[in-house]
Amino acid sequence: MLIIVRHGRTAANANGLLQGRVDNPLDAQGLRQAELIANALGPIDVVVSSPLQRAIQTAEPLGLPCQVDERWIELDYGKWDEKPVSEITKEEWARWRSDSSFTPPGGESLVELDRRVAQACEDLLPEAERLNIAVFTHVSPIKSAVSWVLGVEKQISWNLNVAQAQITRIAIREGRPALVSFNETWHL
Repeated sequence: MLIIVRHGRTAANANGLLQGRVDNPLDAQGLRQAELIANALGPIDVVVSSPLQRAIQTAEPLGLPCQVDERWIELDYGKWDEKPVSEITKEEWARWRSDSSFTPPGGESLVELDRRVAQACEDLLPEAERLNIAVFTHVSPIKSAVSWVLGVEKQISWNLNVAQAQITRIAIREGRPALVSFNETWHL
């Protein structure tokens, strides 16, 4: 089973800021969420994490060794990092939402994100068929992973809502992924 977890809350999340690659720690609520996630996951054999501390801190209550994989890092918002969406021009925001190859200034496109996350998922397939692998990551990589498991070619990022500290479960059967649950928040 591939279990993909969004990190707990940070102060930037609480203030509605785009975080991207900014390496913010969890706030007090985020640390509580990390404990609740650990209790909700069930048995875990392997832990993989984005290199950002908010993801690593969310994985820590499991008490297991953590493999850092750069491919699970959040989308690079470039110059939009640490800005509220209201500071992005309406034209740029509209273009980003309509063109998956659009790159925020100094950042990364959704096409590039989807490519790297799909490869990360493919690389975990054989192991996830026999082990429970928990991946601690961010909103955008979770959306890309769901797109990968569903085999969707059209960009669906804007059609998905990923809650704070959510859990998504992907079963692997005969080498093929199947979405079991998306956006679980019952544990909160």
